[in-house]
Amino acid sequence: MSSSRSICLGINYRTTPVELRERLAFAAGKVPQALAEIRNLPGFEESVVISTCNRVELYASHAHGQHEVAHSALLNYLVTHFELTPDQAEALVCYRLAAVETARHLFRVVSGLDSMVLGETEIFGQVKAAYKTALDSGTTGRELNRLFQRAFNVGKMVREKTAIQRGSTSVGAVAVDLAGKMFDLKTCRVMLIGAGEMARVCAQSLLSRGAQSVIVSNRSYERAVELASEFNGTAMTFDQWEHSLHEVDIIISSTSAPHFVVKPEMIEKVMKGRRGHPLFLIDIAVPRDIDPKVNDIEDVYVYDIDQLSAIAEDNRRGRLNELGVCERIIEEQLEKFGRSSALPHTGEAPSFSTP
Repeated sequence: MSSSRSICLGINYRTTPVELRERLAFAAGKVPQALAEIRNLPGFEESVVISTCNRVELYASHAHGQHEVAHSALLNYLVTHFELTPDQAEALVCYRLAAVETARHLFRVVSGLDSMVLGETEIFGQVKAAYKTALDSGTTGRELNRLFQRAFNVGKMVREKTAIQRGSTSVGAVAVDLAGKMFDLKTCRVMLIGAGEMARVCAQSLLSRGAQSVIVSNRSYERAVELASEFNGTAMTFDQWEHSLHEVDIIISSTSAPHFVVKPEMIEKVMKGRRGHPLFLIDIAVPRDIDPKVNDIEDVYVYDIDQLSAIAEDNRRGRLNELGVCERIIEEQLEKFGRSSALPHTGEAPSFSTP
């Protein structure tokens, strides 16, 4: 792959704080214009732009294979395009990759090995969408078509042959996964007791997976109204929530109360009328909101933040154990890709199906 003209200039959550990353994010509607502008830079032939909350990466091919010149041109483009101040430009720390390192990096990105959450699946679709935008814009050719198509094949291989993407590694995601094992999330109803940030994230995840509705109760009723409006839900005063327990399937509690808020007698009363339909409670408060004795009630399942964190940590360790296998697959495929680079190619754009 020494003859490859592909390069990558990028920033991500490791190199650049969010304050500067968000300054450099490409709006989706502006990406086709950026692709054309990059390809029209002197000596450039192809371009792909990947812009997510955790990374901005510019992939390109340069006619003369002058990697240092090409990297400098891409950096100048970023500074000019986003009108960075001299201080911002000086603070911009980019990784500059060429040839085999560009391919290795993209293979790792698509496989979820370069993500904040090891093994995440979302990045595969994000890269595929970015490539499709470039393909539709006519800014790819032989170099980048081959590179990205091979990267997608590698990403699929890593997913199929390893367990790197199995098991959630964040507390909120674990809670949602557990809830999904007990309910058809498309029909379940959620109650937030308290309006903590993690409870909001859990509720957001549940709704994104199809949860039907959200009830929010908080000591500050104004805050309950504000949060409920995010989810097109219902707000109620703090002294009302106990009377609505029978309406919900999942309770997420995150108050700052110094004592238990949800007690066994409350839940026992509710369960008598549920006819075996389970109730799932997520306690994200410290000190805990839910009396542990609630978990002793039949068809009731309680998870506190320590239990959720332990599950997330076990999942993370399991993924780390798979990391070596993933890296070996990538290196094997990288070697094959390097050998195939010496073969003649037509440069035709591949057929493409959306993710």
